[in-house]
Amino acid sequence: MYKLFLLTLSASLSLWAVEIKQTPIEFFDKRVELTKEYIKEHYNLEVKDINIVPKIIVIHHTAIDDFDDSLSRFIAQTLPTDRPDIKSGGVLNVSAHFMVERDGTIHQLMPLEFMARHVIGLNYNSIGIENVGGQNSKDNLTKEQLKANIELVNYLKKKFPSIEYMIGHYEYRCFEGSSLWLEVDDGYRTKKDDPSTRFMRELRDSVEDLKTVPCKKIDD
Repeated sequence: MYKLFLLTLSASLSLWAVEIKQTPIEFFDKRVELTKEYIKEHYNLEVKDINIVPKIIVIHHTAIDDFDDSLSRFIAQTLPTDRPDIKSGGVLNVSAHFMVERDGTIHQLMPLEFMARHVIGLNYNSIGIENVGGQNSKDNLTKEQLKANIELVNYLKKKFPSIEYMIGHYEYRCFEGSSLWLEVDDGYRTKKDDPSTRFMRELRDSVEDLKTVPCKKIDD
């Protein structure tokens, strides 16, 4: 079934002229079941599958400047032991739908219809794009990554008419209290600074018809 998915994706990509490499992470039965458990625990939803209807694109940086090192953090199905910041949220490993190298190469890591664990409160209705970089909170994402993000976001807009918003990860808490916010644990939050206000400003200047966050100030 996954092979059929890849063939279908390759055909559709040619229509939008976006070059995307397939670099699948481990997303087998165990990760699917852990995702269902995450949805039950954090969103109080009983689901038969982990399919989503995307309404938000969330832009990230990996906080690691090397592609292979960045990718290694996502491959396993369970969370590495060195993530105490989100360990309380469950053993499901973090993931994202895409990762963009510093030279602008776009990799798809998982099926777009599956939920990824990449943003508290909004996983169930969002697509995540990780950009390699931002180590030590540096604002160092490249012009090649910006160009790739513009192309990828425009592709996703056309593919999923349901998408309404594009946000930086650091803006996620602006959705608290909205109908899109699902997190039931009021104590489960992390402070984020990715990908940078500069990168998001330049990305928004080049992408039309997507809403920004529904608040102006982000509280710690």
